Amino acid sequence: MKEKNKNTRIAILIPAYNEEKHIKNVIESCFEYGLDIIIVDDGSTDSTLKVIESITAPENLKIIPIKHPVNKGKGQSLKTGFSYIINNNYSGVITLDADGQHDTDEIKNFLKIIEAEKPDLIIGNRLGNTKNMPFIRLATNVFTSWIISCIAGKKVSDVQSGFRYINSEVLKNIKLETHNFDTEPELIIKSAWSGYSIKNIPITTIYHKDFTSNVDPFTDTIKFFRLVFNSFKWKRKLKKEYI
Repeated sequence: MKEKNKNTRIAILIPAYNEEKHIKNVIESCFEYGLDIIIVDDGSTDSTLKVIESITAPENLKIIPIKHPVNKGKGQSLKTGFSYIINNNYSGVITLDADGQHDTDEIKNFLKIIEAEKPDLIIGNRLGNTKNMPFIRLATNVFTSWIISCIAGKKVSDVQSGFRYINSEVLKNIKLETHNFDTEPELIIKSAWSGYSIKNIPITTIYHKDFTSNVDPFTDTIKFFRLVFNSFKWKRKLKKEYI
């Protein structure tokens, strides 16, 4: 066990939906950092919550499960976790997915950058190594990242990446209006417009043989274009606030 990290008020946030196969390994692989771990179970119908509750946390950290009674979407799970972060005075949060796609060994890279550079956001970039990424997923990520970067006015290489760090000041000052996978790019857009610093760092992605995506190509494409449309309304509203 490593010594408790200096960033004692940073927590790890994991939104989870029907992840009974992978959630235990993901949580336990985060123990070495000595950071509290918040898991938002988004109305899972499998044994995700039971698995979480069966895990014994080391003495130097807490496991905090939060349960949605029904499935509300990834964005709402993140927002529930963000509220907990703010209300409990954490200085920031590292988010990662519950399906084991993210290499938790790379959390140390986030912590080093936080300590040295103190950025407002760090976004993990999967697009530097796409060998095992399905083509349609790669094409979608490249296209959406280009569009969102243009809207935000700041280069973000992988806007759909769930492996990221957000400073609590950002969470306090940015009002999020979406509830699903569009919440992650919304946060980037509004943070960039508000002048917060955004850093991209490379991450690896692990694809398990039983990996299944919760992204629906049809409905989530519609949500993405709705996000683009809504961004123009957000921009007008932001301009009015400064007049």
